[in-house]
Formats: sequence, C-alpha cells, structure tokens
Amino acid sequence: MFERFSRGYYLGRLYVHPRDGEVPAMCRDQHERVNEQLYGADEGLTRTDLPLVMKLGSRHFAVRGDESVPADTLAVPADILESANVDNPPTLSEVFLAKADHAAQLLSVADTTGVLPDSAV
Repeated sequence: MFERFSRGYYLGRLYVHPRDGEVPAMCRDQHERVNEQLYGADEGLTRTDLPLVMKLGSRHFAVRGDESVPADTLAVPADILESANVDNPPTLSEVFLAKADHAAQLLSVADTTGVLPDSAV
C-alpha cells in the first residue's frame, strides 16, 4: 500500500473521497496493518490505534481507522480537501505517509481534530 519515498515519508495511492465530520479516516483493517508495519516497534506490543499522519497536497493531518470507510480509500472532510487543493473527488491520488519519527513531531503541534497548521511543516 505504501512504499519508501524519502527520509521522512512513504508514498501510496488511495482514492480520496469527501467525508462528513471533522476527522480524516481510512479502512480500519488497513489502518491497523499500516500502523503495525510502518509505525510498530521492533520489540514488544505495537499499538495499532495511533493516528497515521498523512500529507495530501500541502496539508498534513492525522488519520484514524473507521469501519465505514472502504479499503484503499482516504475519507477527508471537505474543508481539508479544499485547503489541500484536491479537485473533483473522489479521485485516485498520491498520498504521503509520514514515517514514525516525523509523524510524532507533527502530531505534537496538531489541533484537536488532528489537522496541522501550514506553519508546522
């Protein structure tokens, strides 16, 4: 689903779809699998409920798992899509996933919905 792209990111392609509500989400099973594979610790238990930090266009945001979101889909509130300059969703788009250490830094400055201010990056 995601492959190494740079020192700070993985790259994937997901269907980006508008969503009601404030929190971006993806398929719960895929969210847990990505969390375990890419954010997991080498030893001990791995939490799979932590948010993934993704970048779409110029916007970073925390993504949660949700059973109602289909596989290979990133459901994003309309205001975030607009600020990320995503036109005509749903559309297959390149999505960046911050690597674990970069994600931790970004989450430390996120607002309560998990959206990061443009000045944080």
